[in-house]
Amino acid sequence: MIDLRSDTVTKPTTDMRQAAFDAVVGDDVYEEDPTVIELEKLAADKLGKEKAMFVPSGTQGNQIAVVTHCQSGQEIIVEETSHIFYNEGATIAAFAGVQPRTIAGERGVMDPQAVKSAIRADDIHFPETGLICLENTHNRAGGAIVPLENMQEIYNIAQQHGIPVHLDGARLFNASVASGIDVKDYAACTDSVQFCLSKGLGAPVGSIIAGSAAFIDKARKWRKRFGGGMRQAGIIAAPGLIALRTMVDRLADDHANATLLEDGLRAIPGVTMENTVETNILFVNTEKAGLTGEQFSEGLKSKGVLANPAGPYTVRFVTHLDVDREQIKLAIKAVEEVVGEK
Repeated sequence: MIDLRSDTVTKPTTDMRQAAFDAVVGDDVYEEDPTVIELEKLAADKLGKEKAMFVPSGTQGNQIAVVTHCQSGQEIIVEETSHIFYNEGATIAAFAGVQPRTIAGERGVMDPQAVKSAIRADDIHFPETGLICLENTHNRAGGAIVPLENMQEIYNIAQQHGIPVHLDGARLFNASVASGIDVKDYAACTDSVQFCLSKGLGAPVGSIIAGSAAFIDKARKWRKRFGGGMRQAGIIAAPGLIALRTMVDRLADDHANATLLEDGLRAIPGVTMENTVETNILFVNTEKAGLTGEQFSEGLKSKGVLANPAGPYTVRFVTHLDVDREQIKLAIKAVEEVVGEK
């Protein structure tokens, strides 16, 4: 199967498996796992933050950030299709006790003036604005890159109002490789940032959250409360070290393959691109082919290609390290066959 459902399906490399086998471990809840400590220090340095913490998943990292920054009864500003709002099971309400104030973005990018207008005035009837959340790259906007200038402007507004900014940077390294902008520059526009080791970077599990030392010290207790405190976690942290040291530059290959896929699909009558590819995510509309997203995905599956339906007539494709250029060409051929058989 050519699996284009997500970059979460990647398998650990041989080097990652060996690193896990050889990892020196200790009890991470006691902060005694040397491999986890090494990973956290490397991640903090790459992001230009004081301190970092290893967490089991990106969702947990985001939710730890929200509950660390906010108090119950506050409100957070988020883009209306952001992962924190759209794909994390209403956890901000269930765990942090905060409500979202959503802003419609343009390809995931919020207008800074709209963000400024959404900040609550001091009024007994209103919740206080406790946090502003950004997402880069933006998943549901097709892996779109949020411009650094936009992040800087929103961060300046947040600082003027004494409001922290959290970045869901699950695919932040994709944004960095595609734009040529260092992740430190993106992270400088935030008070906290989360990124995934288990997507394009190819590690089997885990994410990082980073920020000030005081923020991480407080967040560490929330990780424990959420059940994210792990023991000999070096076994899963070791592949993360390999990911950060050797897998960042190769993200450019995924972007090139996504562009190849985009070019091939644009040439097929009956399918329409819903986004211009910037990184490794494509959304395709299948309505003109007379197929629902589900039907289109099932047709592809019968031809050895996996892709996820993402709406009534939308299918998502994601390129990653386990799909090469020749497999992309085979996927394009499969799409041609599915459309031609309708």
